[in-house]
Amino acid sequence: MKFTKYHYTSHDGLSLFYRRYGSGDDVILCLHGLTRNSSDFHEIASHLAPRFSVLCPDLRGRGQSAWDSNWCQYHPATYIRDAWTLADQLGITSIIIIGTSLGGLLGMIMAAQRPERIRALVLNDIGPEIEPAGYSRILASLGRHSLVENWQDAARQCQDNYGQALPDMPPGFWGNFARRSYREGANGIPEPDMDPNVVRAILEGNPGRVAGVPVDPWEAFRAVGEPCLVLRGESSDCLSREIVDRMAEVKPDLKRATVPNRGHAPLLDEPVSVTAIDGFLGQLD
Repeated sequence: MKFTKYHYTSHDGLSLFYRRYGSGDDVILCLHGLTRNSSDFHEIASHLAPRFSVLCPDLRGRGQSAWDSNWCQYHPATYIRDAWTLADQLGITSIIIIGTSLGGLLGMIMAAQRPERIRALVLNDIGPEIEPAGYSRILASLGRHSLVENWQDAARQCQDNYGQALPDMPPGFWGNFARRSYREGANGIPEPDMDPNVVRAILEGNPGRVAGVPVDPWEAFRAVGEPCLVLRGESSDCLSREIVDRMAEVKPDLKRATVPNRGHAPLLDEPVSVTAIDGFLGQLD
């Protein structure tokens, strides 16, 4: 399905981009992962568009959003403020959040901050705790974005970084995935579709603090009173079955689904993912 491109202005004057699918009264806000962008949600947003307005922003420094001149601004507190700014400028008072990885963490904090404005939460392969092995792998992968010379190299690099989580993909998949992960730079040479300082902020930041303030994701999750669905990749190294079980102990009404043949993180176009999201959203009324 086609989408419409928009820009809005952040509190500190950056031009930030978002896609809008559909025109329903109920609004879904899709928040992407650490080094990803809004294109990751194209399939699920297209599927949901006949029933919802689906907003898919690029976090600052990614995709078509402007880069921040102050790399220290690349942290969750800023991303959350940007998300609230978008909602406020559009006059949206009730939001369903679908968040992948980092986007799910942002969604949890937003639900804890302003529960009256969050209608429901879908967490894609993320919880209030990340397995150390998965976190270490993510940090290691950030250093593997070597220079590429052409789109074939970019596709191979994507497969190197994500192939374990997305096995047995059809021909042409990694070429398309590369087009969602890289932009055409000087002389037509692909380059990662994000500010390199995003990686710097991750590597030099303190994962236990946000804008200098200690953060306990479990405390944020305990504050989530809204309906919540968690999707877990069957072979995820970030979200274990044990963490999901603990989440269910904290929140007995938690809905959950396991996506076969997926690691971190499901693409949300898998039949299990689509069925789980449709069923969850259908029960909200």
